[in-house]
Amino acid sequence: MHPIPSECPICGGELIITSLECGECETKIAGRFITGPFAHLSNEQLSFVELFVKNEGKINRMEAEMGLSYPTIRNRLNAIIKAMGYELGKDSEGITEEERRQILEDLNSGKITSEEAMKMLNE
Repeated sequence: MHPIPSECPICGGELIITSLECGECETKIAGRFITGPFAHLSNEQLSFVELFVKNEGKINRMEAEMGLSYPTIRNRLNAIIKAMGYELGKDSEGITEEERRQILEDLNSGKITSEEAMKMLNE
């Protein structure tokens, strides 16, 4: 099966689900149904969210299971937050998303220690 499209391929407007059908007994239900923010996610993003929940939101577990770095996982999570229509929160006053990303990349590459990264993120 394919995921439910959320945008009209012609005009880009929001698609509305108007009927549902049971695959077993063929019962049909008609009406106007909402999809919610998860409908805007790709299959890959939905798999990431499922893994995130399975790992109780602990990125260090995600790193081990996915074989990816903290910045990569954090960037994917940020993309999902945006795709769901939410704004990214600020980690702290005065630090931009780009500065935060650079600090995390420096940490991942070993240019700075975790203590230095924490200090920079909390300034």
